[in-house]
Order: sequence, then structure tokens, then C-alpha cells
Amino acid sequence: SVAFLALALFVFVSSEDEKDYGIPNWNCDAEVMKKSKTKPKSVHSLRFADIDIIAALGDSLTAANGAGAPENDPVAVLIQYRGLAFGIGGDKSLDEHVTLTNILRKFNPDLFGYSTGTGSANVWKTSKLNAAVPGAESRDLIGQANDLVRRMKEHPEIDMENQWKLVHIFIGGNDMCDWCDYPDVVSADHFRDNIGQAVQILKDNLPKTVVVLVGMLDLSLLRKIDKGKYFCDKLHTFECPCEQEFDTSDDDISAECKKYMQAEQELQDGRFDTSDDFTLVIQPFFEELTTPPSLPNGEPDLSFFAPDCFHFSQYGHAVVAKTLWNNIVQPVGMKDRTANLTDLSPPLACPDKACPFIRTTKNSADCSKYMTPVA
Repeated sequence: SVAFLALALFVFVSSEDEKDYGIPNWNCDAEVMKKSKTKPKSVHSLRFADIDIIAALGDSLTAANGAGAPENDPVAVLIQYRGLAFGIGGDKSLDEHVTLTNILRKFNPDLFGYSTGTGSANVWKTSKLNAAVPGAESRDLIGQANDLVRRMKEHPEIDMENQWKLVHIFIGGNDMCDWCDYPDVVSADHFRDNIGQAVQILKDNLPKTVVVLVGMLDLSLLRKIDKGKYFCDKLHTFECPCEQEFDTSDDDISAECKKYMQAEQELQDGRFDTSDDFTLVIQPFFEELTTPPSLPNGEPDLSFFAPDCFHFSQYGHAVVAKTLWNNIVQPVGMKDRTANLTDLSPPLACPDKACPFIRTTKNSADCSKYMTPVA
């Protein structure tokens, strides 16, 4: 019943017994772990230890719906496990659970803004600067961006002018799930323009900010996960109607996702590089991913997913977080475009000593002009 589903939103379900992935005792060379000697004036000279604030915009994958849900409990997918989210979750430590936040806290233990525990976007204690809302489409990022700006401006401990901020954005799944029914409304051009408007709001209001935009995921993957799994297949009828359209082929879905990806890339054309204290960098590790994480027998690894086979489990969030980080430290133009979500053997990378900054279009072209001394 509706009452039961509503009640489920307030039930805390422990994720302690579920499969997870951490990287114990991770460290890099001491020099790349340090802050800059003086606070950077340029976003292209931004060391990871210089980042003071982390924030996020997005949908249920950034709200981490179902991340800590027990196996075979699809109702728990309604719960937003924000503290486990791959970008901005701050539950546990890097030893136990990989997130971008938990990696950045190795560089700056005083990082602020990450979400913890379970709860919705309007619960400050849980969400902090995680403004993601389940069900959001790209058009909703504009409202989220304004909400995030308000949260930052109203918080007495945030120094808008002097603290460096990282804003993580991941969006697109819900746009794509509506594409079959509303192709003109949720076209790739609209997708790009919606994200662009949200980022422009951030640029106009948040000095000293780098936006990390995770590229679109190819949703044709869902059909490969569903194959032979009646329960997941039926759940996806409600979660992603486009995936269930029989007259829409895998190739159709994949081709449209590629259009979304290409449209996103246009946002990195320099339009957000007009000042020295703001930039946008796309992390494209999902772009050429065409197969889901798999078991040794070739079957999809369902431990990567929440019980609905759509959202990520806490293990899935951790694996995605590792892949995101490794993309962030790679130069623009040399970033991996095919995430390997099955093989955990590649190490969690360290920043390049020759360019120990968050990689941008400009410092990827020539890092020498941006080098500054460490503390």
C-alpha cells in the first residue's frame, strides 16, 4: 500500500552486513598529498588538498537510493543512503568504502559538505550539500543549482569567496527513460542545454569552483542485466519505461545515449573557462561501457546493484567511485572511456607528481605554467 511505502522511507536499514569495497591504508607520495603553499588563485593550479567544500547535483544515483538495501528487499530501494553515494557520500572511511569524499579526506580531513546516513535532500543533517533528488531529469538541475547556491550562501561556516569547491554532477538516466515517449522534450540538445544552464548558475554564484561532470551511462546495459530475471524486468517497467519498449532496440537506446554523451562533451568547449577561478571537466569513464559487471561465468554480477537491478549497491558505488577518481587524475584527452567494473586489481591512482592538480583542459595541455610550491 501507499502507506507502507511511505513508512519505508523512514525505516533505517543497516548496510553493515552487505558486500562493500574499501582500500585500506592508501596513501600517495607526501608531496602530492600537501596543500599549496598559498591558496591557489587559479583553478588550474588546484591541488586536491586545497579543496575545502564538496557538493553534488543529480538524481537517485547521487541520492544513493537502495545502496545499503539488503538483498531481496526492493522496498528499501526507496531509502536514500546518501552517506554511501559514490561522489559525495561520507559514511565509513576509505579503508571500508570508496567514495570521492573518502579519497579527498585523505588529502584534507576538514573537507565539508559531504552527506551521511539516510534521508532526503531537504534534511540538512543527512544531505548537507548533496542537493540531488530522486527522479530528477536534467531540467531539474537548474532548481538544484539554485538550491545549492542558497545552501552555501546561508551557511555561516562557508567562505564563498575564499574556499575552493568541487561540485559533482551525474544526470541523464531519467531523461533517457522518458526518451521513447517524449523524444523532442528530452533530446540530446535539451539535455546539454539544461546541464549548461545549471553550470552557468554555479559559475555566476560560486567563485573558486571546479565542476566534475560524470558522463552519461549507456542504459542499454539494463537489458543485459534483465535477461532471464523476471523480477528485475518487471521492476524496470515502472522505473524505466523506455527500456521496456519492445519496438525500441538495444541499438536505438545505445545510439541515443551516445548522442547525449556527445552533447555533454560540447560543454567542455571553453564556455566555462572564461575566468581563472571556475572550470568544468567531464569524466567520460562510462561512455564506451557496453557490458555490465560480470561474474567469472559471464553472468551479470548482481551484487553491484541494489535489489531492483537498476541502482548501485554500496559495493557498486565503491567501484564506481574508484573509477571516477582514476578518471579525475588523468589528463583531459587521455581519460579512460571504458570503465572496467569487474576487475578490481587496478590500483587507486595517485596524482601525477609532474602535475599534481585536478586535471583541467588547460593544465592538461601545458601544466608547467600552473606549477606552484607546496606548503
